[in-house]
Amino acid sequence: MAAKQSAEHSHFPWKHIVGFVLSIVLTLLALWVIYTDLSMAAKLWIIFGFAIIQAGLQLLMFMHMTESDSGKIQVGNTLFAAFIAVAIIAGSVWIFAAHNYHGDNPEGGSPGAKHSEHSGH
Repeated sequence: MAAKQSAEHSHFPWKHIVGFVLSIVLTLLALWVIYTDLSMAAKLWIIFGFAIIQAGLQLLMFMHMTESDSGKIQVGNTLFAAFIAVAIIAGSVWIFAAHNYHGDNPEGGSPGAKHSEHSGH
């Protein structure tokens, strides 16, 4: 058992190098999509697609998803983590939409509205 573990740790980490390079490529592709002439909705769908692919890639390449007793992907843990991630994202979007959130105006209201204490009147 100890000989197997030392043999696994003595080789060059090609899996990590390939994962790192693919992550950089996906990030650069997402950056390139921003500067294309596609519609905003298309850009968002493509970037979200790249993000999901990159998350899966990182889970498989870096987060030891296949290192269980049976050697299979840990389906239960993965599904639970995906559920938590979706719940957090959906909850955040729901709160922002429900409260008419405007990130550029800390006083609330529409971004172009002028308030009497700031307008000098």
